Amino acid sequence: MSTQLKDVLLVGFGAVGAIYSLILKRSNLARVTIVARSNYDLVNREGIHFVSGKYGDIRGWKPDRICKSISEAADRPYSYVLVATKAVPELTRTPKLLEPLLSAPYADQYEQPTYVLLQNGLNVEVDLYRAVKALGKGTPKIVSAAVWIGTNLSSPNVVKHGDFDRITLGIYREDRTAVLNTPEEQNTLESIGGLLTAGGSEVTIVPEIQRQKFAKNFWNVAFSSYATLTGHTVPALFRPPPKDPSVPYRPFVSPITAEAIETHTIPSIKAVMTELLTLGRALGYPDNEHGLPSALPDLVIESTRKIHVQPHSSHKPSMMLDAERGQPLEVEVILGEVVRMARDYNVDVPRIETLYALLLVVQNQILAQRETR
Repeated sequence: MSTQLKDVLLVGFGAVGAIYSLILKRSNLARVTIVARSNYDLVNREGIHFVSGKYGDIRGWKPDRICKSISEAADRPYSYVLVATKAVPELTRTPKLLEPLLSAPYADQYEQPTYVLLQNGLNVEVDLYRAVKALGKGTPKIVSAAVWIGTNLSSPNVVKHGDFDRITLGIYREDRTAVLNTPEEQNTLESIGGLLTAGGSEVTIVPEIQRQKFAKNFWNVAFSSYATLTGHTVPALFRPPPKDPSVPYRPFVSPITAEAIETHTIPSIKAVMTELLTLGRALGYPDNEHGLPSALPDLVIESTRKIHVQPHSSHKPSMMLDAERGQPLEVEVILGEVVRMARDYNVDVPRIETLYALLLVVQNQILAQRETR
């Protein structure tokens, strides 16, 4: 007896969205519809070219259906709607983006799907949770995700991907105190997690996702901000000069001021993450492996060092890529939310406020340029 396919809609067909649409399709358990806006014509004509260390070299790949808009896709019920857009609330809030699914005739005709948010940053779920709740059809089913993946678009339909993709899934709730999922919540998580696992992704299910996303945000606040503001990728902090002239690479730490970087720059990055740790304690996240261990700043630095001392390290943080391409940054959900929560809980985060203030200038100029196009 064949398994009935689940209809899945994926919104946001950038690098992360493309990889997860591939994973869903590889599961053989999902019928995948994607919404491609800026790259619709190219993807519809030529498909996607994946260059992946994990999934291989795949040319001309297409999902089951490609739509230009969510309105076009809103012609059937979906079990899951995955949102893989960048979260830039200055431009579009999630309920506005998903309005065709949250209003008549769709909301009257079909049951609301489970929404799965594959987005960086903090509190990205709040607006959507409130919008679904306002429909008066029961408790919203919002799954939030912390995604660890190295991928980017090298051109509008070429996705470069490394050798891993890991995703942690949890139910979004308005409080941060849950220690167990209800049976219904666990079933929801295992169902979408099962699709992703079958497609090849590494999936972890947790009872409380907000602390997981808070922990993941350490790297983005510290290292993505540094890279975007300096214009140099992370190896510029850690990687020694090439030993073999036949294997050149850049950037690397020049011996001229290497000691100063180790004495001043690395401790400053650690201090940023220590501010996050202090805020996490104020939010109630415990000092253990399921919360925020006190060693987390050192662990993040050392794991980052281990990766980026390697000669082949070439990854660019997505925020840095966006800045280089003149695309809006996720500054509000990565740093702005930290600053606002810190003020709400009377926690001083002067270093993070400085990073936020500087990145606001970068964001302002990017948005200003968009207005004149």
